[in-house]
Amino acid sequence: MAQVLANFQVDHPQVSVSLHEKNILDDQALMARYSEEIPVLLINDKVHNYWRIDKERLSLALEALA
Repeated sequence: MAQVLANFQVDHPQVSVSLHEKNILDDQALMARYSEEIPVLLINDKVHNYWRIDKERLSLALEALA
């Protein structure tokens, strides 16, 4: 995932992208919501992928937002 973000930022330096990693063990609300779906990736607060983060699908989603 880090490589996908790095490649995207090289191609789109004008677009700001940030990654925030959270541990569900530190947050009871996250634990209740996502305990069966980790890892989970949200883009703009919407679930994009869970269990397995597909690099190609993530790249396409980022391109669509650019």
